[in-house]
Amino acid sequence: MIGIIDYNAGNLRSIKKAIELYDKAIITKNKEDLLSCDKVVLPGVGNFGTAMKNLSPLVNAINTIISEKIPFLGICLGMQVLFNESEEKEGIKGLGLIKGKVVRFKNVEKLPHMGWNNVKIVNDCPLFEGIADNSYFYFVHSYYVNPDENCVVGKTTYGLEFPSVVNKNNIFATQFHPEKSGKIGLKLIENFIELI
Repeated sequence: MIGIIDYNAGNLRSIKKAIELYDKAIITKNKEDLLSCDKVVLPGVGNFGTAMKNLSPLVNAINTIISEKIPFLGICLGMQVLFNESEEKEGIKGLGLIKGKVVRFKNVEKLPHMGWNNVKIVNDCPLFEGIADNSYFYFVHSYYVNPDENCVVGKTTYGLEFPSVVNKNNIFATQFHPEKSGKIGLKLIENFIELI
């Protein structure tokens, strides 16, 4: 069973549908449900501050999931909240599971960075098993992560080269939306579900 964390962030149904091509999935905000799942997904659409406020009742459960080595996938805003803080909402702490800060794009033609863009694989990661380097995925975001630790798996260029995929132990995260990225995105979801 794959647990999808419900913290009023939207976009849950499309993620659930994508996962259910390969496994059973549950959308829940119940700690016990999440802790009983084989893997957990943290989706995200919206604002960093609101997300952290809504996630606050589940922080202990998320920390337990990480410490128990349950595979965990953050998507878009669900990637950004894994970090210490964000320029989107100064003074609000993130989950701090990966050291670093989320910063806003500067000197780009338009925001958000929206549409298809490629991911250059820079380190081995099981998420990319059977996926070609420089494959295209669907992005919608105005901020990107700036890690203080060595965890970057994939990079994408929009005005500058930014980390678009990270992996730290059992934590995996993508800035793009695999559930909106066609067959390649579904392959990435399948790879996550097949992790031991």
